[in-house]
Amino acid sequence: MARKTLLIGLDGATFTLLDPLMEAGVMPFLQAFMAGGARAGLRTIVPALTPPAWTSLLTGHTPGHHGIFDFFQLEAPGSKQIRLATSRDLRCRTVADWANRHGLAANILNFPAHFPAPAIDGVVIAGWMPWRQLRLGCHPAGLYDELKRLPGFSARELTMDMAQEAAATEGADEAELVAWIEMHARREEHWLDVVRHLLAAHPAPLTAILFDGPDKVQHLCWRFLDPALARQLTPEEETIRAAALDFYRRLDQVLAQLVALAGPETAVVMASDHGFGATTEVFHINAWLAAHGYLTWQPAAQPDDSDGILGMNRLTRHTGWIDWQRTAAYVSTPTSNGIHIVRAEDNGGCGVARADYAAFRAELARALLAWQDPATQTPVVTEVWTREQIFPGAAATLGPDLTLVLRDGGLVSILPADEIVRRRPQPAGTHRPLGIFAARGPGIMPGRRLPELSILDIAPLLLYSLGVPIPDDLEGRVPLELFSAAHQARYAVTSMHLGEPGDAFSRRQAAGSGQPVYDDEAQAAILARLRALGYLQ
Repeated sequence: MARKTLLIGLDGATFTLLDPLMEAGVMPFLQAFMAGGARAGLRTIVPALTPPAWTSLLTGHTPGHHGIFDFFQLEAPGSKQIRLATSRDLRCRTVADWANRHGLAANILNFPAHFPAPAIDGVVIAGWMPWRQLRLGCHPAGLYDELKRLPGFSARELTMDMAQEAAATEGADEAELVAWIEMHARREEHWLDVVRHLLAAHPAPLTAILFDGPDKVQHLCWRFLDPALARQLTPEEETIRAAALDFYRRLDQVLAQLVALAGPETAVVMASDHGFGATTEVFHINAWLAAHGYLTWQPAAQPDDSDGILGMNRLTRHTGWIDWQRTAAYVSTPTSNGIHIVRAEDNGGCGVARADYAAFRAELARALLAWQDPATQTPVVTEVWTREQIFPGAAATLGPDLTLVLRDGGLVSILPADEIVRRRPQPAGTHRPLGIFAARGPGIMPGRRLPELSILDIAPLLLYSLGVPIPDDLEGRVPLELFSAAHQARYAVTSMHLGEPGDAFSRRQAAGSGQPVYDDEAQAAILARLRALGYLQ
């Protein structure tokens, strides 16, 4: 019998929240699933950000190899121009590609960095895609028209509708927020309908589906859900909490139906791209760089943009606020917490000379770690990672020179500001490095609680579960401790030697990476979602 595997991605899922929900009876299926299988914390990459993390999960590689660092992408090493990242920026194969190479079809649904949809043996429906471009996000040809014939199908709710995303911006009243949560519950149910259809009409040994509702609900509703914060709520806030709890009840029912559809002989893996927690402040990193002499604003720069909204045009245009003749370091996007050093060879001789780069970068890292918030007399930056430490690989030059970890786990703001650290009026949800892993199926020992796994272990695990040899350049491992001795004896791990990295796949992808695929409305929809979730500040 052919081996089958189902990957269920739960964006932003964290045991910090799921354990209390399971104990309270909100998610009985998930509780039973974990009791009947194995579970572990899942350590993500740095930064703990959705596009690079899911791409690492599906490839078994860190961003320096796979080429996805952020929601956005530099046009070229040393460039100051950014655009939205696409599937054309991917520089290595995914588990779907490796399954195809061994004669196995794969269905990959709702994952980022899959737009436009790559041509694989199987089905792709891209994630992070505005509904008007759904046809371009579907593979094979004709799939979009097939989906439209499903009863109750709604392209607007399956993907992104700018009007719906805008409703979730900070300041939305309680009625709007409850409706927004309800819409995400329906979205997960729409995806279940799609998977049900594909399992019947386009069966494949590997099916991977990402449910992104947990991340979206937690970003806006964390203070209503976190047991440490949701203690004294107003009646209006209790209504929001009730709606959020209902989202998780409905998600639990979706998971139950999906696992039942997969059948008992299917290995089921659940994983998240990162965990979650509270953020209580905003660190204005470019303002800090300016205050410490590393960045100089143009005289016309506007330090206090009243609306505080960053769209794609402003993300690109804000670099015009910087005096590039007197700037040595800056942050181009608010999502990756990454600092780019201005190299003199890329900037008309102005910036940091090649010979001074290592010393300058070390000095900047020390200064960031040493700086203390005047209000608390404690450091704001707790870790600083160099490019070599977290982005080894041929694509590393597209990543930031330094990546920061902040004391509250939050994201930076790139806007000019008079106040370097701004307190949030209410805690918001943000990413944490420890996500979730759970698995059940043939050979997986029940009731196992394992030490942490790496998100890089998921790709080799999926390939092993399918009986596919493991490429020897993957950065993770097969966690054999999940499986019984009998299963390991029957199904040994096999590997394949690939030789040197940077094969024809990488060269082909890199050659086409700069071609724009998102239209103006698509860019606006994606930026609206990122603003709504607190990424763009």
